[in-house]
Amino acid sequence: MSSIEARLLELGVVLPEAPKPRFKYVPAKTVGTLVYTSGQDCRIDGVLKYEGKVGKELTIEQAQDAARITAINCLAVLKQHIGNLDKIKQVVKLLGFVNSAEEFADQPYVINGASEFLEEVFGEKGKHARSAVSSNELPFNTPVEIEMIVEIESD
Repeated sequence: MSSIEARLLELGVVLPEAPKPRFKYVPAKTVGTLVYTSGQDCRIDGVLKYEGKVGKELTIEQAQDAARITAINCLAVLKQHIGNLDKIKQVVKLLGFVNSAEEFADQPYVINGASEFLEEVFGEKGKHARSAVSSNELPFNTPVEIEMIVEIESD
């Protein structure tokens, strides 16, 4: 077991199977030493844990939990793609989209659910650049979608 997976277990997280794409794209792509994930959502066992707009159907706290689950799904994709999460040198960037109710402007607080989780898991290597963007709609009515870029050790 990798040290990152051991850390996840300490945090009470067991990585799920990586979600399989339902459309024509790949879950992750490596370019040089950077790995880009496709957008992930807050599905657990194929079912969205939360649905709806943040600031209307969901609270900031629920949306932060959705962002955390989404980050876990990103890690599941990365594990499937690179084999061992210990290969991650650093988390480079998150791009987070928040399905926002009209006049909701606290997207950074929502995406912090993912950012704080990644720092808990990776420590200093988990600190990253980030964008937290409002969206008037997201696919399947998910409250949060996140893409992740990580740098991996070169072989």
